[in-house]
Amino acid sequence: MAGITNDWLPALNPEFRKPYYKDLYQKILEEYNTRQIFPASEDVFNALHLTPLHEIKAVILGQDPYHDVGQAHGLCFSVKKGIAIPPSLVNIYQELHDDLGCSIPDHGYLEQWAKQGVLLLNTVLTVRAHQANSHRGIGWEQFTDAIIKAVNEQDRPIVFLLWGAPAQKKKAMLDNPKHLVLEAPHPSPLSAYRGFFGCKHFSKTNEFLRENGVEPIDWQIT
Repeated sequence: MAGITNDWLPALNPEFRKPYYKDLYQKILEEYNTRQIFPASEDVFNALHLTPLHEIKAVILGQDPYHDVGQAHGLCFSVKKGIAIPPSLVNIYQELHDDLGCSIPDHGYLEQWAKQGVLLLNTVLTVRAHQANSHRGIGWEQFTDAIIKAVNEQDRPIVFLLWGAPAQKKKAMLDNPKHLVLEAPHPSPLSAYRGFFGCKHFSKTNEFLRENGVEPIDWQIT
């Protein structure tokens, strides 16, 4: 796994010395050596590489990475150009169009968001090929909880977008009054019609940022 070199390193350094992380690292190393694992090992920490802690304006939480070939690359909901746009992201783009009038892109690569301060974090960072949730419970959740805590402790306004029950379970950790927490059903085709469509989280995020003197996010993927 590619080492973390930006300002996430001091924030997460205590985790690397904990017994659970040593066990997690050994398990992941063994998995990469013996099975097909996504994303590629050099992409596991892409969310942190692309969005330094001091630049975060918003956090979108996913669950575990896409598990089909060529999809996962370390940013939740995102796929590289040339890969079919997954159904949840199709619905995210639809809500973005309805909320802000953004045109719907022809690809699912969300790096533009990450580079503007949107932390696109899965709560589990790896998965076995074609086996959803196969790395749940091996230690990633403790590590990503440390990431969420580090963001929560930032002394500036940040928006947390919690889509679906697993993401909303993290709400208890978000006790900083400077932040805004937005909740909606998951954008998957199974639940988007229960209130993800019409949630207006993108415009609400920008409104909050503007009110607090922060440059809003350009959500249009080009």
